[in-house]
Amino acid sequence: MEPLVIFCKSYRNDVLRAKTLVESIQKYNKEKFPLYISVPESDLELFREKLAGLTFTLLKDEDILQLNPRHSLQLMHEIPGGLMQQIIKAEFWRTGLCRNYLMIDSDAYFIRDFGIRDFMYDDETPYTVLHEGKDLLEFAARRGMMKKIKSGYGLSMDVAEKYFNRPRRVFNFGPIPIICSTAVWQALDEQFSVPRNLSFYDLLKIFPSEMYWYGESMLKYQSVRLIPVEPFFKVFHYVGQYEESLMLGMTEEMLAEMFLGVIKQSNWDRQSDFIPRKRRTWKTLWLKKR
Repeated sequence: MEPLVIFCKSYRNDVLRAKTLVESIQKYNKEKFPLYISVPESDLELFREKLAGLTFTLLKDEDILQLNPRHSLQLMHEIPGGLMQQIIKAEFWRTGLCRNYLMIDSDAYFIRDFGIRDFMYDDETPYTVLHEGKDLLEFAARRGMMKKIKSGYGLSMDVAEKYFNRPRRVFNFGPIPIICSTAVWQALDEQFSVPRNLSFYDLLKIFPSEMYWYGESMLKYQSVRLIPVEPFFKVFHYVGQYEESLMLGMTEEMLAEMFLGVIKQSNWDRQSDFIPRKRRTWKTLWLKKR
């Protein structure tokens, strides 16, 4: 069992992003952590073709989904892809391939060398991304988006209080990439999900964030020691954030002094879509920028 691997859940429209990610991993992965990518069975050949010559292990979403006996294969056809993605990312621990994994998305890429000490405090303790999201809140305040952002925070506090008996203080356990300990996922499963006969999909119906369930479980059951860190990557959640950064003269070289990589979220950065999405009207594009 590996002490640390990298895991990415992807699908066909992100195949070009996944290629960029894998290329960056091969360039900067100096300690040669194994890389696993999971996709739907129908996308296997596309990924083999587009990522030919790169080093990674390809897995099937269907195989990971069925590792949890409370999930049926029928879910693949019944729920939105965004929720299925979270289920697969959270259930990867059941493969038994590792003790810890870097959960990363296709729209990420590394910008400098990385190694075990970027992710692990010691041989047994992964760093936990835990902060209060004030950087995003500051941007939201400048753009008049506080109500939108804080609505999700309010729901998370409700769930923390109701299910984990935790004081109502906002904690942000992301953004991805994050380090996941299999011990944390196992504690959530054995001490929370199994007694209530809940699948991970059921948890997402309560609160739709795999990062949130990981973080709250880690705080509640303390299956690993808490060593909190700020996010590993610079994430541009909105096109307005990216434009603002460019206007201020930020470069990837500057960002590499603080971050391991960059994410331009695919919900707005569409130039790497494998299948072009429909163009939006000027009004919806303007609203997305805000």
